[in-house]
Amino acid sequence: MAVVNPTQRWAGKRVSKTSWTPLANGDTGLPQTGARLADKTVQILGTFGAGGSVNIEGSNDGGTTWAILNDSRGEGNALTFTSADMREVLEVPEMIRPNVTAGDGTTALTVILIETTSA
Repeated sequence: MAVVNPTQRWAGKRVSKTSWTPLANGDTGLPQTGARLADKTVQILGTFGAGGSVNIEGSNDGGTTWAILNDSRGEGNALTFTSADMREVLEVPEMIRPNVTAGDGTTALTVILIETTSA
């Protein structure tokens, strides 16, 4: 159970790319400030292992309390991944992180967060 540091770079004008890798079963990503750029897309790839699952979580109280975020289809469409996929994030929390909640010894995931703004 490690806290994985991300790599972050500006991928273009008003486009930030943050990657956490590798994430194993029980790992979380070091939280990143999520409110600076409102439009967010998250992609998960890698080896999920047996029963592998990762949540994308947000916090508005400095990281004391975390909630699973939703995709752009609305409330009730939790950003919980059990296979490789890409989804748009509905909320704009103060902080955002990945949290690997299940898997086995082969679980090795990469989470990529693209944040942008049109203004």
